[in-house]
Amino acid sequence: MRPINRRTFLSMMTSAAGMAALPQVGGRHTLWAETVPGIDARVVASNIPGASAIAQVGTFLTGSPCGSPIPTKFHSFIQPGAVLDPTRILVGAKSNFGAPLASGIGAEGAFLSIDPTGSDSLSIPPRFASSGAQASILGGRVQMLSANSPFWRNSVNNPDAFTAAYTGVSNPLGLSNNNAFGRLWPANAPFGLNAVGSSSILDPTGIPLKGAPNPDIGGVYVGSLTNRDAVTSPSQPQVIPGALRTGAVGTAFLGPSPDGTCRAVFCVVTADGAMVQEHTVKGLDGLAPAGTVQPLLGQGWDPPNQHLDPRVGVLMNPYVPAPQAPVVQQLFVSEPFTNTIAVIDLIVVGTTPNQVFAAVLPISRLSADALHQPVDLAPAEVETESTSWASNTTLEQGADFYVVNHADHTIVRMSQAGDVVAMRRVQVDSSVLDNANLNGIATSADGTTLYVTFTGPGTGQGGVLELPAFST
Repeated sequence: MRPINRRTFLSMMTSAAGMAALPQVGGRHTLWAETVPGIDARVVASNIPGASAIAQVGTFLTGSPCGSPIPTKFHSFIQPGAVLDPTRILVGAKSNFGAPLASGIGAEGAFLSIDPTGSDSLSIPPRFASSGAQASILGGRVQMLSANSPFWRNSVNNPDAFTAAYTGVSNPLGLSNNNAFGRLWPANAPFGLNAVGSSSILDPTGIPLKGAPNPDIGGVYVGSLTNRDAVTSPSQPQVIPGALRTGAVGTAFLGPSPDGTCRAVFCVVTADGAMVQEHTVKGLDGLAPAGTVQPLLGQGWDPPNQHLDPRVGVLMNPYVPAPQAPVVQQLFVSEPFTNTIAVIDLIVVGTTPNQVFAAVLPISRLSADALHQPVDLAPAEVETESTSWASNTTLEQGADFYVVNHADHTIVRMSQAGDVVAMRRVQVDSSVLDNANLNGIATSADGTTLYVTFTGPGTGQGGVLELPAFST
């Protein structure tokens, strides 16, 4: 399959549904967006159905008191050209790309590892991974990381886990990398938004965690199967009630557990507006109840993306000013259908040895006229140096963040106080992306480049754009 150039891409975008008299997204005219400065993007890759969460791999650090398993145990996977080469980008998709589906545990879905450094555009063959393993094509520039296929079941490394039958990826909607001392954490809605969600810890093989500290969890959390009281014992009940009761729609790394064990903890937002936290040894606790974040249940995208599940962006701010104590961290979560961004303060609760994070209620929200279905967030400056919480979803101290709008092809740069710093309308060859929608955003580790996923106009379309970062 021949790579497509930018002009071919534009033709595909506009001819699939007919050229509109005005730029249209989901049936809504967006003439107002014409007053926003345009910014030209390069098409990195196309033919990625349902392209969703995106992240640059980044550098996995050494010297953390919690250990650095990827550099020490998986050295070959982080070499130039390898699947976790720091410069590569990981892209979620609603396709197995030909890998056989693991039966009974949810929909197709995968994460691709893509080399974005070439000047040409990559057209992904729809069945390149039919071998059911970590296939590689186009001279290694596109590689399969993981998919909902038997090769990547939790049982491969964790045969006795409560979630042994599950894979680490299925209809993925979120991704956070523990660059400080660990691995990759996708968030999934394997059965859609209304049924149980899943979250996982992936090795560079794409297989859930080998040598897992809790064999009852292994590397996959699902529903209530991996709650703290299920995987420890009734003598250690959940500190905060919670479960992945609905699809997981976003995730972010929180850092080491506050209990002093130096185990990683991640937060996951679910479609009912709840938030949970996942400890690699002790299992899942709640973080905030349903409805804390505006729920996505009953919501959906307009055509041509009505077949895709909505998602949210989640960022963690570990640099909360001292006067806000006892708040230890903040979370920013996009709320696409209310055009707001939730701001959740976190404190530590519980007694030794079962301290956990807890949300401070009620939460606050940021709003701005520039927000139009804010579907994802990315730091303007990524925290890359902290051996406690370096991650693609961690804000550098005082950093702004980018908001990608699903409804109108725009990206907003916003301060942590909610001020709109700058705004751009994404275009290719100086033309607006008719009949496609932006669906995810990531910042390069050096802060100079943005990577954006798009979806539509048809069920088989989607891909990745590259554009320069902006500050004013």
